[in-house]
Amino acid sequence: MKQKQGAATLFGVVVAVIWGMTFLSIKVALREFGPMSLSLFRFVIASVLLALLMLMTRADFRVAWRDVPLLALSSFVGVTLYFYFENNGIMRLTASESSLIIGAIPVVTLLCEMVMYRVRPPRLVVGGIILSFVGVALIVLRSESATSSPLGYLFMAGAVLSWVAYGFITKPLSGRYPMLTITFWQMVIGAVGCIPFAIVEHQVWTGLSATALLNAAFLGILASALGYWLYVIVLERLGPGRSSVFINLIPVVSVVASFLILGERLSFLQLVGAVIAVTGVYLASGRA
Repeated sequence: MKQKQGAATLFGVVVAVIWGMTFLSIKVALREFGPMSLSLFRFVIASVLLALLMLMTRADFRVAWRDVPLLALSSFVGVTLYFYFENNGIMRLTASESSLIIGAIPVVTLLCEMVMYRVRPPRLVVGGIILSFVGVALIVLRSESATSSPLGYLFMAGAVLSWVAYGFITKPLSGRYPMLTITFWQMVIGAVGCIPFAIVEHQVWTGLSATALLNAAFLGILASALGYWLYVIVLERLGPGRSSVFINLIPVVSVVASFLILGERLSFLQLVGAVIAVTGVYLASGRA
């Protein structure tokens, strides 16, 4: 049992690093890809790899027809719509800013649970919620010299709300099918949903640089196929609560990597906001 938990912890750290790096890869790939063309490229690769993984592990592809509408809705919201917002947001913001805003997802989810289920959280959790929003507010109130677009923040807010909605929509399905089965079909259906958006972008698929293709491949192979598979293992072995700790690491990885690789700099106010936001999410997640 301890060996399995140790392996799950290692997988959780690996997932946090991979998903933290996705903000950089998206930023770089979007120099040549359209936002939804990149999503389509990414999830076609991920769908093929997950299909092979399911065949290797003899996972069940079957889903009852009565659940198809809910599965389709979760796919559109959690894949197509989420990455429409996220990619467009990252295109207008720095990778650091984008990851820090996305890092507020656990807090927004908790708020929705409080409203929907009338849960009264401990004071420490409430304090964490307040801190996280104060931190995000400081990030948005960037220095005058910054070139970020206000529209970018709106797109990232849309991504946060889409992911929160996706979680609630997917929840009824999680008890009926293995998470790997759900993830595979969500990526397939989500990729199909990206097609109309990609057509509008008139993406030129020839002449793409090796850098853009390698970053897009990273998003499809490691971030989507491998990342989701490992996270499913983490969820199954550690549970949602303990798994959230690794999700909280994602903005930290992204900010550090953006500084080292892309040379991105947060203003002092944004840096203070980042520390406050990450601390708030940590407290709100009940892990302190």
